[in-house]
Amino acid sequence: MKKRLIIFFSLVVILGFSFLSIAQFTPEELAERPKWEEFLQTAEVVDQIQMGGREAVTSPWRLTLEKDGIKRDALWKNAEGRMKGYLENWRWEIAAYRLDKYLELHMVPPTAERRFQGERGSCQIWVTSEMDLRIKEREKIKVPSYKIFHYNRATYLHRAFDNLIGNEDRHQGNILLTKDWRMILIDHSRTFRTSKKFTKKLIYDEKHKEGPKLMKELPRAFVEKLKALNFELIRDIVGEYLTDDEIEAVLARRDLIIKWLDNQIKKVGEDKVLY
Repeated sequence: MKKRLIIFFSLVVILGFSFLSIAQFTPEELAERPKWEEFLQTAEVVDQIQMGGREAVTSPWRLTLEKDGIKRDALWKNAEGRMKGYLENWRWEIAAYRLDKYLELHMVPPTAERRFQGERGSCQIWVTSEMDLRIKEREKIKVPSYKIFHYNRATYLHRAFDNLIGNEDRHQGNILLTKDWRMILIDHSRTFRTSKKFTKKLIYDEKHKEGPKLMKELPRAFVEKLKALNFELIRDIVGEYLTDDEIEAVLARRDLIIKWLDNQIKKVGEDKVLY
C-alpha cells in the first residue's frame, strides 16, 4: 500500500509539473474558456472606444461587453489587407487561438468571431497583465529565481508557436506577463504568411536578426501534436479562417521545425531537447 501511495504522489507531481511547464492560463481559467468564447459572441456592447497611434496600427476597438451581470473588456478588430506595409487579417487571430488550443499551449486568450457595426471581425478577451516584456526589459525587472525555469520554457514554446504560424510581428509589446510570471501571447493579425521567406526558413533559430533564439526545450506532447498535423486536421481545427495555401504553409513550417529539432537532438541528445 505504501508503495502505491508513493507511485500515486509521484504521478501527481509529474503531471502537475508537466502542466506548469506548458499551460500559461490556470486550470480554472481554462475551464471557463467555452463560457468566454460564447460571451464574446453574444454579450451586449455597453461601451466602446477606438484605439489609434503607433501601438494600434489596425485601429481596433476596445469594447466593454456585458451579459448576465458579467462585464468584461475585449479587443475587436476587422483589419484585412495591407496596412503600414504589413499584411493584416482578423481571421488569423481566430486561427492562432484555435491552433493554440489544439497544441494545448494555452497561451492565447479566448478569441471568437463577432459582428460589430455590421462588420465581421475577431474579438478577444482583454487580458489584464502585470506588465509586458517591453516594460520588463526597459525597467530591467528580473524574473524571480524560482520562476526562471518555467519562464524560459514558456519562451521556447512561444518561439515554436510563432515559427509554426509564421508570425512576423512578435515584439515585446504583445508578450504579456502576469503577476506570477505566466506568459500570455496577443496580437496575431500578422501571421500565417505564405511567401518563401516564411516557408523556407524559421523565424526563430540560430540566424535570428537579434542573435540566436532557439526552441531549446519543448514538451514531447507538443512535438507529437505537431507531427500529427495534416491538411485535413488543420482544416478541422481552423475552419474557414485559413485558406488552403495558408494551411500548406503551416505544414511546410511544421516540417522545418521537426527537421530543426531532429538536428538539435543529434547534437545534444534527445533528453536535452524534449521533456
